[in-house]
Amino acid sequence: MDIQLKKGLLDVCVLSVLREGESYGYKIVADVAPYIEISESTLYPILKRLESSAMVTAESRAYNGRLRKYYRITEKGLERIREFIEDAKEFAKIYRFIDNGGRS
Repeated sequence: MDIQLKKGLLDVCVLSVLREGESYGYKIVADVAPYIEISESTLYPILKRLESSAMVTAESRAYNGRLRKYYRITEKGLERIREFIEDAKEFAKIYRFIDNGGRS
């Protein structure tokens, strides 16, 4: 899969997990991994980028004597998911055109 396309998909996959409620790194990887390949080393730059663009917020809390960072989606993150869904509809139309050999 094209790396830029995958990058965009991973962003929206992470946001989709957070739409269900706050979560932390390891759990996000576990939730996304059955659908698209992702590792913790890939996830954390994504979370940092989403946080810097105000699509998620982060809060550190103690868990079993350690600090764990929990992430929560913002309204801007929810809007990105809605935009992606609209883009995907257009992409599906283009895919059908290509799959039909350039015929409508």
